[in-house]
Formats: sequence, C-alpha cells, structure tokens
Amino acid sequence: MPRTALRICPLCEATCGLTLTVEGTRVTGARGDLDDVFSRGFICPKGASFGEADADPDRLKRPLVRKEGRLQEASWDEAFDAVAAGLRPLIERHGPDAVGIVLGNPNVHTMAGALYPPVLLGAVGTRNLFTASTVDQMPKHISSGLLFGDALAIPVPDLDRTDHLLLLGANPLESNGSLCTAPDFPGRLKALRERGGTLTVVDPRRTRTARIADRHLAIRPGTDALLLAAITQVLFDGKLTDLGALTDHVQDVDELREAVRDFTPEAVSAACDVPADTIRALARELADAPTAAVYGRVGASTVAFGTLTSWLVDVLNVLTGNLDRPGGALFPLAATAQPPRPAGPGKGFALGRWHSRVSGHPEAKGELPLAALAEEIDTPGEGALRAVVAIAANPVLSAPDGDRLDRALESLDFMVSVDPYLNETSRHAHVVLPPPPPAQSAHHDFAFNGFAVRNQVRYTRAAIPLEEGRMAETEILARLVLAASGMHGADPAAVDTMVVDNTLGKAVAQPHSAVYGRAPKELAGLLSGADGPERRLDLMLRLGPYGDGFGARPEGLTLERLLAHPHGIDLGPLAPRVPEVLRTRSGRIELLPAPLAAELPRLARAMTEAPAALVLVGRRHLRSNNSWMHNVRTLVGGSNRCTLHIHPDDAGRTGLAGGQHARVSGPGGRIDVPVEVTDAVRPGVVSLPHGWGHDRPGTRLSVAAEEPGANVNQLLDGTLLDPLSGTAVLNGFAVQVTALDPAVPR
Repeated sequence: MPRTALRICPLCEATCGLTLTVEGTRVTGARGDLDDVFSRGFICPKGASFGEADADPDRLKRPLVRKEGRLQEASWDEAFDAVAAGLRPLIERHGPDAVGIVLGNPNVHTMAGALYPPVLLGAVGTRNLFTASTVDQMPKHISSGLLFGDALAIPVPDLDRTDHLLLLGANPLESNGSLCTAPDFPGRLKALRERGGTLTVVDPRRTRTARIADRHLAIRPGTDALLLAAITQVLFDGKLTDLGALTDHVQDVDELREAVRDFTPEAVSAACDVPADTIRALARELADAPTAAVYGRVGASTVAFGTLTSWLVDVLNVLTGNLDRPGGALFPLAATAQPPRPAGPGKGFALGRWHSRVSGHPEAKGELPLAALAEEIDTPGEGALRAVVAIAANPVLSAPDGDRLDRALESLDFMVSVDPYLNETSRHAHVVLPPPPPAQSAHHDFAFNGFAVRNQVRYTRAAIPLEEGRMAETEILARLVLAASGMHGADPAAVDTMVVDNTLGKAVAQPHSAVYGRAPKELAGLLSGADGPERRLDLMLRLGPYGDGFGARPEGLTLERLLAHPHGIDLGPLAPRVPEVLRTRSGRIELLPAPLAAELPRLARAMTEAPAALVLVGRRHLRSNNSWMHNVRTLVGGSNRCTLHIHPDDAGRTGLAGGQHARVSGPGGRIDVPVEVTDAVRPGVVSLPHGWGHDRPGTRLSVAAEEPGANVNQLLDGTLLDPLSGTAVLNGFAVQVTALDPAVPR
C-alpha cells in the first residue's frame, strides 16, 4: 500500500516542505506539505519532480575506481583503500597545499555537505579551497564582512512586511530566491503589491519578475554600482537620510557623503542608461516609503563591481533607516546559529590573509577564486596542485574556461569526487564516491535558515531506508576525513565524536554560554539522536539561540522536541539584532571600509568608459539549478533550453533570425547556439543560461546528452574577476555574435 512521508525539498534555496507518496522503496509522487510552517503547501516544478530526480537511472549506485585507465565499479572498502593510498602519501610527500578542495553548491542543500567539509578542510590542512561562492555570492559575503564584521551576517528583505522593494539583478520568479530563503517568493511579491506596496526591478532583461513590477529599469549590465552610488548621493544631497534606531551604531557617515559626492545622477546616467530624473525618483521613493528594502543578487553580484554593488545595497538600507527594522532588511537567526553573545567589538573581517600561487589572487573568506583552479594545477613549479577532492562540484561547467580545467584535471596525480553522477568533472576522478538519492537521506537546512525571511526550524528523517549496497553521504564524508587525516580504517563515528567533544569543550569555557563551567562528558551523554549527524544536530539546537541549554531553559529546542513537530516549528518573524550581530573591531557598522573606499576611483572611471557594443548576461530557469537537473526528463524542454536571446535590433544588425544558429565569441573561446529573437532583452545585450554543455565524452547523463546545450562559461578565460571577492565576471562582459552559415561545422 502507498504511504506518505515528509521531506524538505533540497533542489533550490526555497526549502519547501514536501509530502511524498512512497510505494515500496520508490517515491511515486510529491506535493506541497500544506502544514509546513514555512512553505504552507507551495511547490514548484522541481519539487513536483522529486520522485523522478530521486529515481534517475543514471545515478551511480556503487563506487567507481580507476583501474587500467578506466573507471570500474568497486566495493566501498576498495574505494576508500584507493582514497587513502592516493591522498595521504601525497600530502606527506608534498605538503597539505598540494591538495585542492572544491565544493559545489549542492553541499549547502544537504546535511552532510554542511557538517563534514569544514572537518575535511581541517584534516587536510590546505589553504587551497575553491567553492561555487566565487561564481555566485562571494561579493555579498565580503561586503557583509567589511560592514558588519561577519561574512555570514547577511540581511534579507522582510518580504512579508515591507512597503517598498527595490530588486536588482534578481529574478526570484525563476530562481525561487537566493540568499533570501522564501518559499513562494512569487506569492510574497504578489502580496506586497496587493497591500499597496511598490516593486521596482532593475534588470537588463524583462524577466518574469520584471513583468509583475510597478517599474522595470532595463539598466546597462554591470552598472548597478553606479546607479546605487547615485541614489546614495541623492539621499545625502537632498538631506533624505534618516538612520533611525541605527544612529548610535553607525560610523563613517560623513566620510561616505564625501566619497560619493561626484556620483550624481547626471554623471552616471549615460553609463547606466537610466535617466537622471528616474534615479532621483528612486531615491525619493526609498526615503519616503514607510518601510523599504533593497535586495540584489546574481546579476548584480557576478559583475566587475560585484562587491561594491553588494555593499551599496546595504548602504541604502542603512541610510534610509531600513536596516534591522521590520519591513526593511533584517538579520535572520537560525536555530543552529551560534548563541547570541554580549554586544561589543569583535575581531573584524580581514581580506588577503594569503594569496594564490600563480596570479596572486587574495583569499576571501578563506577561499581562492574558482576561476584560478586550472592555473593552480597546470602551471608547473613548487606548490602546484597535485590532487583535488571535489564534493558535489562540477567546475568544468561552472567555472570559466572549462576546456582548460578539463585538461588540467586530467593531469592530476589523484582526484576523488563525491558525486551521484559521472559528469563533466567527476569523469576525471580516480575514485568516485556516490551518495544515495535524497529520499534516503535526512534533511536540515543549516545554511539556508540563516537567510530565511522567517525564523523557523524543520527536520525530516529519510523517507526511504538506505538501499542495500549504498552508503549514507554522512558516512562517505566521515570516511573521507579519516582517509585524508591518516586514520583510514577507524570507525567513522569517531569524526562526529571528535566534533562534539571539541564543540562542547569550547562552549563550557565561554562565560556567556548556558553551559559555562559544566563537564563536557556529562553534556555529551545527554545528547539524543539515532546517529552521529543527529547527535550533532541536537548539540547545535541545544546550544543555539532557541535551545534548552542542556536543561538551563527547559522550554527550549532539542532534537526530540523538533521530531515531535514533523511540519516544523515557527520561531517568529525576523527581529532587530543590532548591535548583538556586529563583529567589527569598532563594534559598529563601518559604513566606509578602507578596501571598498579604495575601489571607488575604479568605479568613477566607469562613468566615462565607452560601453561595449554587445555584452552577455546569464539567465535562470525555473526547472533547473545551475548544472543540475538537466538529466530529469520532465524538467527539460519547453523554456528550459540553452538558447541565445537577442533583441530584434541586434538581430537585424548581425543578420540573425529566430531558429538560426549564432557563433558567440569571448575572451576564452567561442560557442555555437540556437537563436531566439525577443525584446525581453534590451538592445546591446544577449543572454544565455549557465550550466549547460553536456557534450563531453565519458559522462553518464543520457537525458542531458540529448540536448547538451553550450557552456557559456567557455567564453571566459578566467581573468575577468571582481578584485575584492575573486568572483568571476559572468555578466556584462563583451562578446561578438555572428550568424553561422549552415554549412559551417558546429
């Protein structure tokens, strides 16, 4: 008989609750969980396709080990023997920095990906960490670190209470939100307008989100920082600033006023292609709105001034008194966050504590640019990367110049990939360790609850028992930690025990902790949970801001209490957290940090630079997530296609027609793509989705290979970066587009 099981969807940042229909060991249906405390029954096409994604026959079921030059199925013991033999001796011979760790964004969608990579990084001891952050949101981490002293202190728009939302480079009707976890983002925007609020969208494309806005500004790509600097200048010049409750917690206001003095609407108008009067109107509307929030995402982040743009988003929230107040932009407080500490100065945030070997890129938040991975492997010399550990990562498609990285990965002495698929990156591995399908894993959103528009906590155990012959992803990563640290063969539970002991040891030594002075061994004995990961979740809940403090607050959160609420526990709307959230050395919001002030002259020069004739921007699809999900048949086709969007004026100028193929050329190479002529992009702009290019040999992605698309990142050579964050410039870079003669080989 069919049964139902609850599951939090791991397929995008919205984290919707699902009710799965299970027949035997197979998910046969998925619908929204009407009783979920956060998503209230909302579901998108990805969630509805959970069962098909879960049962994809191309998912690997057994480890693969390279023997005689090809990957062959092996036992788990054989696979980890190979990992230990390939990784640890290399570390001992060449040092920890001979290993690069590469983390893809699926890591933040799983419990294992949140709990174990930090432990692995410590076990290896390498400084060569590369993640999807530097092709996505790293500018926001850097600006938050410099402003607030904590790179993870990212304010989110209070969507359910704001009166005015200014949205830049974001298309949540397609993406479901990003760095703003909000199930049913479309419904929340609709509710904003129904209660009389205003939605303004700044985007070079008339996206689905732009179509429902009160105002859509088709800005020239990459100039968002100029627009925001001009709005800031208008606020100062018109005496429209009002810090409200933040007045005593902000410094450098006068210095900022002087720094943006020359960024007048008239000065930036031509570069942005936004009329000066419109810029002034935007400033007045922000200042006059009862509450307002400014929110920017990928389109305003993966550009030449991504960090400046991210900073100015929050500068506007501060100057209008909307940061840290209901209806503005607030700091979420996740149930597993560090417990609040007394307000006061912190350690601050530092950039460039070390640099990459080849190009000297400064580290940012402990990471090096993903765009530099290939050169760190293929450039000979002392310190070259000899091994890579890739976890849920496909940088051959997600990083610039995948062809070069493809060749570089082939040259490694050793590579291990934790991935359910043999994809464009994992095909190079010496060992592939496949995690089970998501229905066979428990789920808690450690990362996304830190960006949620409402505080809540949810946890779902595996909907289906672990299939015989498979290994839990948590155990895979624990064993990987052991193999890397020279403890191959030890009980993987030892990794969780070590983390619990270390965490409790630090907690009992903190005077502000609820467990100050208590015995760690006694506290460890109080933890509940069916396995190590659950014990660690229980630990984080108990020590967290809503926790029971191991009995100090009897009504507080524990794992047992959470399990008794299968649809989750609502923890209330976002609330002001300043100054407690601040970790700057001054203990205040540092409105004009020196690294950002030093970038303003570069931004000023952009006001007078001649724009390129044609630039490229990306786009999101509702039914995919970066390079994911192109192997799920119900999610491909229709609008989810890799086509070049071009404005009719540009199509006429280049001799292109819909359905024809075009050749697109950039600094890193060229690709051939089918054309769609549409006025949804502004003149001078073409658009391609990212994550495509499933045409390389040696992969096992049968559905994706039928319509492989083209890898837009191949147009880049990896040299175009936002200097402060190391983030690849994936939007607003110059390209050439020509009509492709049908006789020319593609």
